[in-house]
Amino acid sequence: VVVSSVSWPLPEAGAAADELHSSSTEEALPALLEEAGGLWKQSYPASAYREDAALGSGPAARRPGQGAAPSRMFSYRREGGGAPGRAGTARFLAQHNSWGFVATRAARGKIQGMPYGNCLLLSDGPVNNSTGIPFFYVTPKDNTVIDLLKNPMASLTLPEADGNFCRKNLIDPEDPRCARLTLTGQMVTVPPEEVEFAKQAMFSRHPVVRKWPRSYEWFFMKMNIEHIWLQSW
Repeated sequence: VVVSSVSWPLPEAGAAADELHSSSTEEALPALLEEAGGLWKQSYPASAYREDAALGSGPAARRPGQGAAPSRMFSYRREGGGAPGRAGTARFLAQHNSWGFVATRAARGKIQGMPYGNCLLLSDGPVNNSTGIPFFYVTPKDNTVIDLLKNPMASLTLPEADGNFCRKNLIDPEDPRCARLTLTGQMVTVPPEEVEFAKQAMFSRHPVVRKWPRSYEWFFMKMNIEHIWLQSW
């Protein structure tokens, strides 16, 4: 997991741009990235010093002229965004994303056995009772659900693009500064004792689903999370 965040303003055309494009070393880049007018402020978290100290000591552990900055690391503190820390960022994405990208293994048709992706509405609970467990309101007529009923293993990707940070700062969803959380596990039907909570979770966040045609035989599913992968630069 990469915790540090990096950003830089685009240089003006000319020598500065050529210098940035031609620079590929760790020593050159931090100096070029410093820009008082940028959106981000340079910072070195305390954890960086501890991690750097653990790498070793002596001449090889620190390059000349590096001062107190940790080796091979530089970061820019975010102005706003989700909760601090890796766990906080993951929980923030799980709570505030209203949809996610679900990947399954296709169970029928010409693409049987191949990866298949679909976007689904989700909720991890009512706004004031977040659980971190994604709930879904689905129909057996959906190809994704057909796949899951045959093979329940799936992955769910939650992009920070659904929040305000990337949109406010005009950051493309594929930019590494726009965090992404991928949850992998088994998708199961919500048991009867949890159906009422699942209703509150989905209907409070997505009132429109109440009006979806009942002939589609809607029911609730949730993901039993087994693995968590967070990309947060």
